[in-house]
Amino acid sequence: MRRLPIVPTLIVLAAVVTMIGLGLWQLQRAAWKDRLLAEYAAAASLPALDLDPLIASGRADLPPLAFRRVLVTCRARDSEPTLRGGRAREAAPGSGGGYAYFVACRPGADGLAGRLLVNAGWSPMPDDARRLTLDRIVAGTLGPAEPGRPIVLTAATAAPGLAASAAPTIDDIPNNHLFYAFQWFFFAAAAAVIYGIALRRRLG
Repeated sequence: MRRLPIVPTLIVLAAVVTMIGLGLWQLQRAAWKDRLLAEYAAAASLPALDLDPLIASGRADLPPLAFRRVLVTCRARDSEPTLRGGRAREAAPGSGGGYAYFVACRPGADGLAGRLLVNAGWSPMPDDARRLTLDRIVAGTLGPAEPGRPIVLTAATAAPGLAASAAPTIDDIPNNHLFYAFQWFFFAAAAAVIYGIALRRRLG
């Protein structure tokens, strides 16, 4: 009588358990992402927030800022922008991408003020010689940010010579965790079935 192969069985069992664990982890991530998106949606519906008192207070316990409409006084003068791929707010159907122009709201500042980058506008072609001045109150929408990383404020009114950039939307945030969970559970089931068939042929 043939014996059950111990080592291959243990390897397959460990793989199946690992894949099931990854699937359960993705389910937890899906629940976390749902809560996060709900928080973002709630923040987007709030009245505009004046960031100047918040910056001046030096508070460490900041309110949720992602997707908030805000006002802030910027003090950037003749600044060299950073160009990244971007979209125009009023993009023509079928139009391609372009370039968004990012400027530090308060160059050299510390704390929250130093993390603020303003998406000052969009153009279809890059202009490396362009300099931007944002010495005024800027109104717009904040995007999501990780702790310690820059917070991008997309200006509602573009800088002179630029078109308004598309504001960040919650729809841009992927939420594929349920799909990934299904994948891991499917892989675990497939591995168990395939190995079961192989064992049946070996022992039969």
